[in-house]
Formats: sequence, structure tokens, C-alpha cells
Amino acid sequence: MKPTAPRSASELSLDPQDFSLVQGGPLFQLLRRAHLYGDGLTLLQRRVVLFAAVAWLPLLVFSALGGELLGGSAAIPFLKDVDVYVKFLVVIPLLVIAELVVHQFLRPIVAQFLKQDLIPESARPGFDAAVASALRFRNSVLAEVLLMAFVYGFGVLVLWRHFMVLNTTT
Repeated sequence: MKPTAPRSASELSLDPQDFSLVQGGPLFQLLRRAHLYGDGLTLLQRRVVLFAAVAWLPLLVFSALGGELLGGSAAIPFLKDVDVYVKFLVVIPLLVIAELVVHQFLRPIVAQFLKQDLIPESARPGFDAAVASALRFRNSVLAEVLLMAFVYGFGVLVLWRHFMVLNTTT
């Protein structure tokens, strides 16, 4: 299912299921081609297991190869590091599940604005433009690239390395 061109909010009032801040964008399309998303954000269990495994299993393998699995020179061996379990086996699955929750709760909101007559006719063109802008931003390759650059550039290189990293080997 390819994303359709953004439609006006008045068309969305006929089918409130068309508006989604989650179903769209280059990363979504890539994951869809990899059969990690189905119609209506199905395949949740597959994504949860895969994303947690991709984050945790390489660390397990490298720790075993480096002799840090249950001991070694690390202050906290890999299999005894609760922080690793929380980050990779609890937080990542929760973030994947949260995507579905956000999708289900935000999806009908546009239709409710129109159904409840919260948008006066004089403001309808502005509302339609805001909805179309949100959908364009959601589908923007540039926006996704800039977000990833910010997360890895500022988040990892600055915040993580200078403020969050422990001064001990784990």
C-alpha cells in the first residue's frame, strides 16, 4: 500500500481512517517492503522481536567473543548488566508498541474536529493546509534524514558521550 497524496480535511471527514502520522515516510515504506508492517500497522510482534534482537544480540555475541559475558575486565559483565536488559529488551519493545498506540489514538482526531464542528467554515482552508502540511512533513525524506542526523550527531556525540556515559567498563 503506497501512501496516497495528501487529501483535504473535508475528504478526511468522509473517511477518518486516512489520516495517520505514523503510516508514511521513507522509513515506513522500507519497513513495509521488509514485511515488518502490514495493513493497519499489523505485524507488531514481529517488529518488537526483531528490533529488540537487532539491538541486543550483537552485544551478546561481541561480549561473548571478548570474554566479557560473565566476567573479564568489565566492572559489570554483560549478562549481569540490568541497564542493558532495560534499554534493549524493555524500552525498545515499548517504543514499538507506543507507535501503534499513537496511531490508534491520533488517527480519528482530524475527523472529530470536523464532525464536532470545531473548525468554522472561515478557518477550513487553514485547517486543510495544516493537515496537508503535516502529511507532507511525515512523508519528507529530508525531515527523516535531518532527524537521524540530529539524533546521532547531537544525541550520541554530545549528550550521550559527555553527560550520560558511566566512567566504568560495562
